[in-house]
Amino acid sequence: MSVPLTKVDSAIAGLSIADEKPDAVEKEVKGKKTHKRTSSTAEGIWNIKDLEEQKIEITLPIETQKTGWKLNTSPSTIEDKDILKMFLVNPPVKKIDLHFPLGLAVTARNLKGVTIKDALDAIHKQFKKKADDELEKPYLAGFEWDKEECWTRLIVHQKKEGAPQPSKKSKKKAKEES
Repeated sequence: MSVPLTKVDSAIAGLSIADEKPDAVEKEVKGKKTHKRTSSTAEGIWNIKDLEEQKIEITLPIETQKTGWKLNTSPSTIEDKDILKMFLVNPPVKKIDLHFPLGLAVTARNLKGVTIKDALDAIHKQFKKKADDELEKPYLAGFEWDKEECWTRLIVHQKKEGAPQPSKKSKKKAKEES
């Protein structure tokens, strides 16, 4: 009376299950093994280290300097929502470190290219629990890329005053004066 062997019994009997390849982790494409997640990366998006190796310089859009955004408020409070969709640097990268003058560093990541919103979200995550009086310079002045200091990171600049917000009263006075 013999009982049919199960997989566990087969392994004990000297048969190896290790020869079986799990399909979920790897797949074979034209003879090369690749990970399944290759579809999540977009074309034309660089790794910042590759840009450094090839000495490709990055540029920042001027819009990053004009946000007038307060670090402890949500990035969705920015009036011009269109700039949030723009890439933070050109050519677009998957991730980039953002360094503050006092030593704090945050990383903005997006496999489809880091946008200004991704950078502001990463910064906001660090400052959202800080009260207004805890921040010496609560407004974003912009970003700076200094290839001499470090090719793979941006320096975050802050300022004491935000962009002047036009109030309803000043608009009425301007109409009355003209």
